[in-house]
Amino acid sequence: MRRHELSDAEWEFLRPLLPGASRGRKRLDDRTVLNGIVWKFRTGTAWRDVPERYGSWHTLHTRFRRWALDGTFERMLQAAQARSDAAGEVGWLVSVDSTVVRAHQHAAGARKGHRDRALGRSRGGLTSKIHLVCDAFGRPLAFVLTSGNTNDCTQFAAVMEAIRVPRVGPGRPRTRPAHVLGDKGYSSRAIRAWLRHRGISHTIPERADQIRNRLRRGSRGGRPPIFDKQLYKQRNVVERCFNRLKQWRGIATRYDKTAESYHAAVTLASLLMWA
Repeated sequence: MRRHELSDAEWEFLRPLLPGASRGRKRLDDRTVLNGIVWKFRTGTAWRDVPERYGSWHTLHTRFRRWALDGTFERMLQAAQARSDAAGEVGWLVSVDSTVVRAHQHAAGARKGHRDRALGRSRGGLTSKIHLVCDAFGRPLAFVLTSGNTNDCTQFAAVMEAIRVPRVGPGRPRTRPAHVLGDKGYSSRAIRAWLRHRGISHTIPERADQIRNRLRRGSRGGRPPIFDKQLYKQRNVVERCFNRLKQWRGIATRYDKTAESYHAAVTLASLLMWA
């Protein structure tokens, strides 16, 4: 095994999740292709610069785009989560947060058909943002990709509704966590009402302006939301999750022109965190 390639344990974890080969002429081995794809995103190099030992870069890119567009990576991630959930290894005390990713100049210039590129202009230039919810062990459960200038609270419902862990046996997928941890960016009446309506307990601190407004209104301001300081300390797992994802240079800096390709790269990295 060379640097940045899949270990034997990772390959044995991923092999049953891959789609079966279609009929026709013999194609390049799946492990070789996955090694090439993983090598490309872990190093952040261009497709044309992937070493020849992984086969033609065009073959790697074609297979990656096919799997990205037909949802293969997402189905593999859900299958890995379902396997862990069946074994009781998913921590349903979840944490939600976002991280901004700087987009390289190569990420610009997509064709006109790709309107939703999840790119926005901010102080740092072109950026994307990953809104993510992870389990108690810092493994991604779901994420949403937006432009970098998108407010966190506007995507809270979307990222929570993206949680969908299938059952190994009969039954509907699990979509509701036991408890949610979030920072002050998610402190709003709308978010707290959304969680209460679904019976999900939460630990989210109030912003300073919200505290002042509540105190100014006196008894009409209502009671402060319950806040457990000790439980809130566990929210750091989502920060560690982002740190692990950004060990992949092709994720820490976005080089992909389309949102589908970058989304697939983050999904692949998330999948390997479950391995």
